[in-house]
Amino acid sequence: MSTKGAGPSKGSGRGPEQHRADASAAIYANHPEKIRNVALVGRSGAGKTMLAEALLLATGAITRLGSIIDGTTVSDSDPSEVTQQRSVALAVLPVAVGDIKVNLLDTPGYPDFIGDLRAGLRAADAALFVVSAVDGVDAATTALWAECEHVGMPRAVVISRIDHPRANYEGVLAACQEAFGASMLPLYLPMRTNGAITGLLGLLSGTVSDYSAGERHPLERAATEAELAEAEAARGVLIEGIIAESEDETLMDRYLGGEAVDLDILITDLERAVAGGSFYPVLAVSAEVGVGMAELLEFVTRAFPSPVERDVPAVTSLNGAPARALTVDPSGPLVGEIVRTTIDSFLGRVCLVRLFSGTLRENTLLHIGGRGLADRGHQDHDADERVTHLQSPMGANLRPVTYSVAGDICALTKLSNAETGDTVSDREAPLLIVPWEMPEPLMPIAVEAASPADEDNLAKSLARAAAIDPTLRVERNAETHQLVLWCMGEAHAEVVLDRLRGQGVKLRTVDIVTPLRETFATPATGHGRYVKQSGGHGQFGVCDIEVEPLERGEGFQFVNKVVGGVVPGQFIGSVEKGVREQMQKGVSAGFPVVDIRVTLTGGKAHSVDSSDAAFQSAGALALREAAAAARIQLLEPVSAVTITVPDNYVGAVMSDLSSRRGHLTGTNSVGRERSEITAEIPDQELLRYAIELRALTAGTGEFRRTYLRHEPVPQGVGAKV
Repeated sequence: MSTKGAGPSKGSGRGPEQHRADASAAIYANHPEKIRNVALVGRSGAGKTMLAEALLLATGAITRLGSIIDGTTVSDSDPSEVTQQRSVALAVLPVAVGDIKVNLLDTPGYPDFIGDLRAGLRAADAALFVVSAVDGVDAATTALWAECEHVGMPRAVVISRIDHPRANYEGVLAACQEAFGASMLPLYLPMRTNGAITGLLGLLSGTVSDYSAGERHPLERAATEAELAEAEAARGVLIEGIIAESEDETLMDRYLGGEAVDLDILITDLERAVAGGSFYPVLAVSAEVGVGMAELLEFVTRAFPSPVERDVPAVTSLNGAPARALTVDPSGPLVGEIVRTTIDSFLGRVCLVRLFSGTLRENTLLHIGGRGLADRGHQDHDADERVTHLQSPMGANLRPVTYSVAGDICALTKLSNAETGDTVSDREAPLLIVPWEMPEPLMPIAVEAASPADEDNLAKSLARAAAIDPTLRVERNAETHQLVLWCMGEAHAEVVLDRLRGQGVKLRTVDIVTPLRETFATPATGHGRYVKQSGGHGQFGVCDIEVEPLERGEGFQFVNKVVGGVVPGQFIGSVEKGVREQMQKGVSAGFPVVDIRVTLTGGKAHSVDSSDAAFQSAGALALREAAAAARIQLLEPVSAVTITVPDNYVGAVMSDLSSRRGHLTGTNSVGRERSEITAEIPDQELLRYAIELRALTAGTGEFRRTYLRHEPVPQGVGAKV
């Protein structure tokens, strides 16, 4: 592909400390065909954020590169990103390339923040998959590729940092082809002089982008005969790969027969194959020195699909009935989706919205609705709100706009009820977009307010945190009464806690209490006597019970075998109530008692002093006495766990399961060199499994869990649990 017309435009800074262009200069798009929504995807450290900076610089959006170390990049504005020196949240960075608006979506590459990655893929129409020429392809890179593949995202591969002293472009290209398939071929070859990158040779155009002068905008020249000869083999492979994707079935035979194929035909077939997601071109760049930016920008605008070439997610009515499929039409019904929400102390909730249909304007009345995330703390909700502030996002900066068309990404501020994943639609014809697949948080963190005075602030802040982050689940455990934050991993938990503390919330983390239960391991009898006399009517209740264990899962049974009316009929239920209340309080370690049969065999009553309260107390005392005479067994929760890992990690994972008191129930292949392991594992052994599985499988393992039953805690483990 030619590089003409893709060079950087001029921009100027504003102020001595500013490296960003004028914040008021929002970029408009008037039609979806003039928009490209491109997600930058790759493992943490691959160079996505610096690539975004270089593209901003190349198009004049900023006047100098920011620094990850200094925390001055446009996309990494969250304090946690500056501290951790990696992206933790989705950022949108629009740039103008000629008359095309390109929305760059910088996504996190660390596994803990896969929720923002999936949100970015939902908002994008294509992905630039960034692989470092220094670090190459690892298991985490492969897992991210699978994420893109799962949603059918058109992709191109960008090999970054090609100017690094340890860069191995050829080796990384070969590794990409081995990992991701043969439909991955380079469009340009890096050219070196004395080991330094000085240019890129276009395999189709036969031209050289010469960067030897040190300028970010290259000089273009024709390749020499020697350069063409050196690239001939790679050029032939590329042409054959493009022709293999052509709709013209005769083209390959003609090419192999010696017929020259017109360059325009090759470029057209290349663009069609890329947009269709069947061909993955490889480009080479160096963000630090600007090599490859012009070529990359031209590729993005010419080969990546516009929003009109991609399907709109399915929509339903508010009652869940399927609605007519939408097209990306500015004059169609208004439908958008909130892909990210943040909370600003001055602007309130700031919502990034990908518009799929219609045109959004200021002062529009919207319907905001969310469904299907009640298990995450997002109750189904509907609200009508007016758009008072419509913005174009540039990282954390917002630039006012008067309208935004279908296919574009905008920001809405000062909304009261919006949450990530909600649908934005016309108030008169509300619709719901079927939500994207949210990852399940599987690492629990127990928190509590630093003092009773902080409890209200903690509760309010957690509600806001759950509203903006669908990968966070807030739970008040009904058995342990602990406040538990279910997170994606340690890094995610650190970000959540830092944000809460940054809002002035005083909290502390505490150990997770596993919700155990108790049961009787042996039969026992108990005598409950509650007699008090302190003047006036006294309290009198006496009962005798027998307790015997039941099979797991049989619950509680109460049997009345009183004869002769020694316990009046109106107090039989009182004894049962007292027993049940004591079961909830526990009889040994303070955990609920389950799976027992209690038989009332006898007792005594007083014609005046007996009462409901007295026999309740007697029932509780009888159960405690029986427990003192019996052997009490602790029961721990056990979950059915399904673990998916690459085949080469199966042995290590299965060995690790045995150390976790896990019971293996099966293994099977799920294709693509991955296996599924099923096991039953005590919940106590799963508290940090999200972290430990990631370490064991180089970030490629994932698991899901479902509560199965409670089982006896083995001797020697009970004290630890």
